[in-house]
Amino acid sequence: MGFAALCLLTLITAASAQTSFHQLTANDFWGTPRANAGGVVAYTNCTIDYRYQARRENGGYRLNFNIRLILNNNKSWLDRSRVSTAQQMAEILKHEQGHYTIAFLEQQELLRTVSRMRFSSNYNYEAMAVFNRIDAKYKQLNIDYDEDTAHMADRVQQHSWDLYFQKKLKFLPEDDEG
Repeated sequence: MGFAALCLLTLITAASAQTSFHQLTANDFWGTPRANAGGVVAYTNCTIDYRYQARRENGGYRLNFNIRLILNNNKSWLDRSRVSTAQQMAEILKHEQGHYTIAFLEQQELLRTVSRMRFSSNYNYEAMAVFNRIDAKYKQLNIDYDEDTAHMADRVQQHSWDLYFQKKLKFLPEDDEG
């Protein structure tokens, strides 16, 4: 019931696109549950990894990005000792799916945003600024998600967020880079 975004900024020679959406299962959680988790039953840890190659173009720079969403299975955990029914497991996984979905939406927004940009010779700073701006938005969304749902305990709010995620995924803009 948490989220971590980490940016690794490195130049590479290949340029590519994105990660497909992943539906979480209990088998995705390999980490050891925290003893002092404050009532939290599960934690989903994702990383947004971006790398790029820059090339001069029309007086500026075009950056070819590789932006990956990584589910860190070893850092994600689920306290199975606190799960007593299949229904409870399904509710926990649905809530954790929300955290993964937020990371996926962040990755998709980053891909759309940087694919439309032209950069100056200060492209390292500009790329980091775009990442930081979008990352801050989704970090806040994660905080709002856990607060609104009371870490899934508020079933009405959880349902509202589930509908929000369904809508966001259904109407996700097409990738412009075809």
